[in-house]
Amino acid sequence: MTARRPRAGAAEGSALPRWVLLPAALGALLVLVPLLAVVARVDWPRFGALVTSPSSVAALRLSLGTAATSTACCVLLGVPLALVLARARFPGLRLLRSLVLVPLVLPPVVGGLALLYALGRNGLLGPALQVLGVRVAFSTAAVVLAQTFVSLPFLVLSVEGALRTAGQRYERVAATLGARPGRVLLRVTLPLVGPGLVSGAVLAFARSLGEFGATLTFAGSLQGVTRTLPLEIYLQREGDPDAAVALSLLLVAVSVLVVVGVRGACRTDTRSPAPSG
Repeated sequence: MTARRPRAGAAEGSALPRWVLLPAALGALLVLVPLLAVVARVDWPRFGALVTSPSSVAALRLSLGTAATSTACCVLLGVPLALVLARARFPGLRLLRSLVLVPLVLPPVVGGLALLYALGRNGLLGPALQVLGVRVAFSTAAVVLAQTFVSLPFLVLSVEGALRTAGQRYERVAATLGARPGRVLLRVTLPLVGPGLVSGAVLAFARSLGEFGATLTFAGSLQGVTRTLPLEIYLQREGDPDAAVALSLLLVAVSVLVVVGVRGACRTDTRSPAPSG
C-alpha cells in the first residue's frame, strides 16, 4: 500500500484539525482588538506631551523601579521556595503549595487588605514595627511588598515546573562525583532551570508593572512615592481621558518590549549545551 499523501494546505508535520483554527482566531482577536482600539483612540499630535508630563514621568519611573525591585525579591525568595516545593518531602507540603498559590486567585484588593492588616500601623506586626521606627504602609516599600505578594506565585510556578521537568539525574551524577549540595545547586540545578527562571522573572515583572488593587489599598496614591503608572492612568481617566489612553499605550509598549526581549533570551538559553557537573 502507498502512504496517504497529506491534504494540500496542511502544515508539514502538523496534526491539528482545521476546526481548531476558528477558536484560536477568536482568542487572538480577543487580545488584539482591544489593543488596536487603544491605538486608534490615542491623540497622536499630543502623545509626546501627554506621556512626558511630570506626573507621567514620575509614575513611569516609580513603576519601573518598584517592578524591578519586586522581581528581584521574587527571585531571591521564590527560587528557594520552588526548590523546597519541588525537591523536599515533608508533611504539609501540599498545603504549603496551595497557600503559596493563593495570591493567583485572590482579588488584589483583598491582598492589599491582608498586607495592611499584617504590616499597617494597627496591624498584626504594626506595633512591633513602630517600636523599631519602621513605617511600611503608604510608602514606596509598601508598593514593592504589594507587587511581590501578587507576583511571587508566577515565579514559583515557573521554576517549580522547570525543576520537575529537568528531573534530578544530573544532580545525582554531580553528587556522585563528590560535588557538595551548594555547588550542585549553583553549577547544575540553576543552569538547567535557567529558561524557566527567566520566564518566571518576566512574568513577575509584568505582573508587578500592572499591579493596581493591592498597591492602592496598601500603599495609597501619593505622587512620586506610591503612585505607579496604573494608578496614574486611573486618576487621569477621570480628568484627562486622552492622557489615560496615551499612558495605557505606553504601559502596553513597555510590557511588549519586556516580553519580546525575554523570549529572545529564553531561546538563546535553550540552545546552550547542558551544564556539566
